[in-house]
Amino acid sequence: MLEMTREEFEELVAEALDRIPPELTRLMDNVAVFVEDEPDPGDPELLGLYEGTPLTDRGEWYAGVLPDRITIYRGPTLRMCEAREDVVAETEITVVHEIAHHFGIDDERLHALGYG
Repeated sequence: MLEMTREEFEELVAEALDRIPPELTRLMDNVAVFVEDEPDPGDPELLGLYEGTPLTDRGEWYAGVLPDRITIYRGPTLRMCEAREDVVAETEITVVHEIAHHFGIDDERLHALGYG
């Protein structure tokens, strides 16, 4: 398994977030991004997870709720990558994938766009 400290991995996630176009990040609302070492044991290869209400599903009722949560998992990413460059690329894909869920884009469309 490729070695990378949690701090290094968090920096890669931050850099991937910085590469999201500003016109999109301005539209993101009530969402927080976290890095965790491992996903739930029931899905040990999960690279990222979006939990919340996509922007496309929010209505007048949406107020006073906790932020949506995007979690990027370090362990599975490092296990599937052979080089640091692979981790950089996979982290960016995963960040974009989870942010797309925040915007209401489903897995089928993301796979068609190459973010699967």
